[in-house]
Amino acid sequence: MKRISRGKFEKMQKLANEDGVIAALAIDQRGSMKKMMKAATGPDNFTMDHIYEYKKLVSQELTKYVSSILLDEEYGFQGIEAKNPQAGLILSYEKTGYDVNTPGRLPEILPNESLQRLVKKGADAAKVLVYYNPDEPQEILDTKHAFLERLGTEAQAADIPLFVEPIVYDDEITDEVSPAFAKIKPSKVIRTIQELTKDQYHIDILKVEVPVQFNLVEGFQKEGLEAVYTQEEAANYFKEASEAATRPFIYLSAGVPANVFRDELAFAGAHGAKFSGILGGRATWRDSVDIYGKQGATALIEWLDTQGKENVEELNAILKQYATPWYECYGGLDNIEVFDLDVMV
Repeated sequence: MKRISRGKFEKMQKLANEDGVIAALAIDQRGSMKKMMKAATGPDNFTMDHIYEYKKLVSQELTKYVSSILLDEEYGFQGIEAKNPQAGLILSYEKTGYDVNTPGRLPEILPNESLQRLVKKGADAAKVLVYYNPDEPQEILDTKHAFLERLGTEAQAADIPLFVEPIVYDDEITDEVSPAFAKIKPSKVIRTIQELTKDQYHIDILKVEVPVQFNLVEGFQKEGLEAVYTQEEAANYFKEASEAATRPFIYLSAGVPANVFRDELAFAGAHGAKFSGILGGRATWRDSVDIYGKQGATALIEWLDTQGKENVEELNAILKQYATPWYECYGGLDNIEVFDLDVMV
């Protein structure tokens, strides 16, 4: 029997659709969003109001079709207000980027936030991105593990689900789209999932990368690229990564085009990966940044209500076919004991 506090359980159900699957939209990008918007508007025309309005309109239009949305307060505060009330709200809790002068890409929490504060602001979950390399020095791993243990304990005390997004990297192979990195990525992703779904971290949802560079899988590679993996090898990596998880996990889109993300999800599902949903980001809305920057809000809304909606609904159809409920890894709803936690907020 899996014991889950009532606040966490009810919020998890709010974040998921009627099938218990997290069909979520991610638009919490900050630094990268600023770069994209500046390129779209032209640096001389850019203001922060462009980002505020863009996130507001994406949230307003696309949360009609998703179960929840991931936003940041810094740039997405208008988007938080504009979202569909039926959609769950996941808020970013980490500072964007990392200190390049400190080894290990160490994570930092927003200095003026706490999970108690996020709960009061209406968050149904908090998300933290952590750069993670299972092969880095033990001292750095230990620091990150302690960070995640503290984070998990805080989430327990605030009675809010914790989503952790580990992004794997390597200190020697820094080109993360290269064939060289593609060869070491599966092992890194699998070992990361194995570690971070341990009970000591109290992570409710692991938001993970697919374990391969999908454009280097035989039959799916871009023109001119040589395959690094056969389809059989890729299928085994997806299955192995899934079996390494002892808690629910969902896939992130990692900036790939919408059609590639759909192919990744369908491939994962067809080969036995037990993922519980997605946080689809740039794969859903990226093309609309340029439209908004050059043509304005009306053109953006038109795109969101047509192509944007289609992108989301195509992903939803794949989730309907392949995704498993978040509670399935615990043996189903009947195997969950919900208990009341006395939370002081």
